[in-house]
Amino acid sequence: MWKTASAAALLALAVGYFYQGSPQLPEQILQYIGLPNFQTSPQSQKSLEQVISAAWETLITLPTRQWSKVAVGVNACVDVVVTGVGLLQALAVDPGTGLNHEVLHSKEDLREAFIHYMERGAAAERFFSDSEVFQRIARAAAEYPGAKLYVGGNAALISQKLATYPDLMVLLCGPVGPKLHEMLDEQIVVPPGSLQETDEYHLILEYKAGEKWGSTRAPQANRFIFSHDVTNGAMSSLEMFVESLDEFDPDLVVLSGLHMMEGQGRALWEERLKEAVLAISDIREDIPIHLELASMTDKDYMNSIMQEVIPIVSSIGLNEQELLFLSQAGEGPHADLAAWKGIPDVGRVSDILLWILELHGRSEPSSEADLTRIHFHTLAYHILATVDGYWGNQAAAVMAGARVASSQACGLQAVDPSKVELKAPLQFHSSHTEPREKLSLNPAEPVTVWRRGNVSFHLTAVLVCKLPLRTVGLGDAISAEGLVYSELKTQQPF
Repeated sequence: MWKTASAAALLALAVGYFYQGSPQLPEQILQYIGLPNFQTSPQSQKSLEQVISAAWETLITLPTRQWSKVAVGVNACVDVVVTGVGLLQALAVDPGTGLNHEVLHSKEDLREAFIHYMERGAAAERFFSDSEVFQRIARAAAEYPGAKLYVGGNAALISQKLATYPDLMVLLCGPVGPKLHEMLDEQIVVPPGSLQETDEYHLILEYKAGEKWGSTRAPQANRFIFSHDVTNGAMSSLEMFVESLDEFDPDLVVLSGLHMMEGQGRALWEERLKEAVLAISDIREDIPIHLELASMTDKDYMNSIMQEVIPIVSSIGLNEQELLFLSQAGEGPHADLAAWKGIPDVGRVSDILLWILELHGRSEPSSEADLTRIHFHTLAYHILATVDGYWGNQAAAVMAGARVASSQACGLQAVDPSKVELKAPLQFHSSHTEPREKLSLNPAEPVTVWRRGNVSFHLTAVLVCKLPLRTVGLGDAISAEGLVYSELKTQQPF
């Protein structure tokens, strides 16, 4: 008995000693060793996940001035979702070593690319060049036990998320076949010119955290997407999309699908990108444009997008792979990094975001570029980086994006703290190089804000779903939710 009392006394002395250097430390120590903290409120007894989730519900509020009409284009399809390992086994493909392929030409290319990304736990999207082989794989996928059909394509998925807000009118322009049209929310307006006789199908091979195939083990849940989609691949609906804006008169335009052109070959994308830039430039200057990026592998193509498209849009959404690839393509900060190791370092991410806004955005009033907003998302945290003076409600916007990532991955309408876990760093730096600021995340007010020049950064943690049911479309839902909660601060021309 006296040994227990002595140990408790020593622990109390130790806590008291450390308290002099960090008043928050006793609560943290008591939380992790499981002893009650009699000096703090009942909230301190909650898990960090409970504290963050409760804070989101309190702090996430819609902006004063909201969008009334949003036009979205131009990639849309039907997603066939299957277990990746199961489908490849059904195709009589044996496991082996991974190898990245910019374009898939065969089942062997598919196997190697799938393994390459599965062992990294990373998302990727590729074009399958052989139409006949793709059709055979697509039939096998549709007939595979447990296969599910969903609305697919970034534009269609963003439209579906926006349509959950009843006061928001949504226009979707893209290749919409009968099956996709049937699955779309009734609130979504589809121009007659977008309707086509057949659907475009994309195959999504999913894998779970810890899932094994041969010697490959997935460090986290993710998916590998591929298709033989020529309509979306050429962004055939872009000009019609821009033409439809005059009649629809939106106050926000969301554009996606540029990544689909990469698989069509350099000759096509070089010419088509010029036409896309002209089409985008025809959109009225007072309408902000958000560009949703996706997985790409051609550095020349990514660099062309960075030089020609990113400066003429107001906002972009992207994940950690797309962010690093942007920097590699443009020889920006940390371009020598082959890939992120584990959770991307906040300081490095912040460096690249600042570089994009300074080099290709309007971080200075004299700049002719339009880009003033970047919504970055990775598994453990999100950052909203904005040029000062253009956007409002950023804290709510970045938290709203994180909240939908947590709930949707678990297949729930709301966050369940028992089914999620905090993986974000609670302490980090504003930059990877000097001078840099040491920052921390307060779970009770889970947005950390810092400034670098004329750019403000808002970071929040994501409560990561322990057993995700579906990972496809999370990035689109995050960007859509972030846009709904974002406010154009002043009616400045973009």
